[in-house]
Amino acid sequence: MALSHIFLLATVLVFSASLALAFDPSPLQDFCVADRNSQVFVNGVACKNRSQVTADDFFFTGLDNPGNTSNKLGSSVNLVNVDKLPGLNTNGMSVARIDYAVGGLNPPHTHPRATETLVVLDGSLYVGFVATDNKLYSKVITKGEVFVFPIGLVHFQFNNGTCPAVAIAALNSQNPGTVRVANALFGTKPPISDDILAKALSVDTNVTSYIKSQFQ
Repeated sequence: MALSHIFLLATVLVFSASLALAFDPSPLQDFCVADRNSQVFVNGVACKNRSQVTADDFFFTGLDNPGNTSNKLGSSVNLVNVDKLPGLNTNGMSVARIDYAVGGLNPPHTHPRATETLVVLDGSLYVGFVATDNKLYSKVITKGEVFVFPIGLVHFQFNNGTCPAVAIAALNSQNPGTVRVANALFGTKPPISDDILAKALSVDTNVTSYIKSQFQ
């Protein structure tokens, strides 16, 4: 990874750390490394016995590797949350690498538990979010530029450039969650009734049935 990329990543992580206390519970000890084998159910993840903690619990490698964008959306998200990096437990943050092919889209979605700060490392992205009054806030951002998506609001990123794009996202939750709008409407199990979707969208049920078929 180029030095400039490392600097940008560090900047994002530092900024995210300043937001980390906003939503996730604050730690009451030095650390609480996630114990993936614990059968205890808590709001978060139970702590590993401190005698079993190693430096590897705070380490992840792989964000330098490009994601596979050979899919319908032309994008790939590599999210490093508490499931992949146990040392994030109770620290209120996670990070992701997002790759976009030319014309690639990270489709409209929300993070119910986190604000997202996005930094473009390469390429150009048309990004935006929709506020609760249905106003769209959007902008084209390029290498080294930052855009913030407030917690819970629908947002997207689209590669409007002529070359692949790469971005790093920092989120102020160890488990931000992702709800894709289209999947939430048309890809649920069991499915939402066509009558409900057709009425909500002011279309015929044949239209909703067809769209559903694209998400099965």
